[in-house]
Amino acid sequence: MATELTMPKNDMDMVEGTIVKWLKNVGDKVEKGEMFMEIETDKTSMEIEAPAAGVLLAQLYQGGDVVPVNTVMGYIGEAGEAVPTPGAAAPKAEEKAPEAPKAEAVAPKAEKKDGEYDVAVIGGGPAGYVAAIRAAQLGAKVVIFEKDTVGGTCLNRGCIPTKTYLKTAEYIHHIDAAKSRGIVVNAEHSVDMPKVVAYKNKVVKTLTGGVASLLKSNECTLVKGEASLKDETTVKCDGKEYKADKIILCGGSKAIRIPIPGVDHPAVMTSDEILDMKEVPARLGIIGGGVIGCELASAFSAFGSKVTIVEAMDRVVSMLDKDISAEVDKTLKKSGASVNCGRKVLEIKDNNGCPVIVTDNGEFECDKVLLSIGRAADLTCLGDIADKFKVERGKVVVDDTMKTSVANIYACGDLNGRIMLAHSAFKMGEVAAENAVKGSDIKCDLRYVPSCLYLSPEAASVGLTEEKARELHPEGIRVGKFNMAANGRCVASGERVGFIKVIADNKYGQILGVHMVGGVASEMIAEPTALMQMEVTVNEVAESIIHAHPSYSEAFAEACADALGICIHQPAKKK
Repeated sequence: MATELTMPKNDMDMVEGTIVKWLKNVGDKVEKGEMFMEIETDKTSMEIEAPAAGVLLAQLYQGGDVVPVNTVMGYIGEAGEAVPTPGAAAPKAEEKAPEAPKAEAVAPKAEKKDGEYDVAVIGGGPAGYVAAIRAAQLGAKVVIFEKDTVGGTCLNRGCIPTKTYLKTAEYIHHIDAAKSRGIVVNAEHSVDMPKVVAYKNKVVKTLTGGVASLLKSNECTLVKGEASLKDETTVKCDGKEYKADKIILCGGSKAIRIPIPGVDHPAVMTSDEILDMKEVPARLGIIGGGVIGCELASAFSAFGSKVTIVEAMDRVVSMLDKDISAEVDKTLKKSGASVNCGRKVLEIKDNNGCPVIVTDNGEFECDKVLLSIGRAADLTCLGDIADKFKVERGKVVVDDTMKTSVANIYACGDLNGRIMLAHSAFKMGEVAAENAVKGSDIKCDLRYVPSCLYLSPEAASVGLTEEKARELHPEGIRVGKFNMAANGRCVASGERVGFIKVIADNKYGQILGVHMVGGVASEMIAEPTALMQMEVTVNEVAESIIHAHPSYSEAFAEACADALGICIHQPAKKK
């Protein structure tokens, strides 16, 4: 049956589009995903991808025609296939042949023997357990291997443990601020670090237990042990072999240790070890001013450590917008941390048992040192056929469908290094599972992945930085900014520090990036992320979407209004 080519609805307000031109003629062969037409809307012009492969059978409209959304503009199908006559009356509902319900589950091709599976997943982190569960939901027989505890770095040694510490630090900040709100706190507070660690472990155990239960409820076979590939269809683990039609690699990452003299000093830790430390060091040195380094600096400053950050780049969290970096720098210094950017670490030497960070511009003596310079993909899972994979800069190369250079094998999460965040790993695992089970070529869209920094206040970002937006849009951009000090909810909550910054293109008002610092930035970033995915403009946010008052989220609408020069709750700009 011929496939309809319809005018797409690309945003909430789009009701019609204008055909600029057909990129294919009737009779031309068209591949699935190939551009076949260029259209123009009131906001943008774009090319449209073919939903199926075949031959272009008919063009019902031509260049210059204005076509309502969801209207059929042509057909793709087999050569010589008949297509419906334009303008023919649609059959009545009762005359239609009943359609079989679309079953999402895919029936296994053949009964699997013991040790044989439709899908094998190596790694039980965010990418791995999501891939396993999604594949099982689609009807596949699934085995998943995990050498430690399910949940991966995020649940066991990363996101969740650090956020638990940061919430403890937040309580300390609230206690310190209580006096100004009329709450009398008579006793000095202190931190019982063994209890802090125990509470963190309880949180981790709860969540890892939940993941294990989810795998069990979806009938995924969980195998404990370090697994790796024997060949393209065989996984080996603890002396046993498991066969699978498709394999999804989610081997995760490991902390990087820089190759400098003294890095093996007993007082030097990675982010894996510091979260089990049962004492608060008087002096904590942190090498690396990225997200993890800044978050642990914030936590241990609140716990009572004198924190020193040493960062090679010219600013902390240098991957984020410069305005966020500047605000984070202020926040860290306000907490008592010493921030030293533009310093290259040369060695770590010993001074009577204490580690000393030696840089090209000064030395810093500490009691403990945290190495926080990032994580590298763990390629152990590639096993005996590692040489068959395309690897670049220590990461497995994949296409947008998560396929590797080995036909039936996919790689997700930190292993491919595209975006090393748990929530992007979730999406990659889901896409890989869909493609592995269905045999489809669904692409993983990672254009709008938010990043969050859980300090006090929080920071969050999605899309392009201002610097990158100016580089990619030489025709010009608009920048709107709204300070949290002018937001009623922030003032009432005592969270006046921060801002929301919106970057949009000049021509259509498309939102290119949103960057914020504020009390609940990690929650607020969800709205601009969703709106950017739907191609909503700053005009629509500022003029059509009503936000609750008083609320933190009002600030986003105000920033969009500022990009248009119509912000109500900020002083008028001088013309």
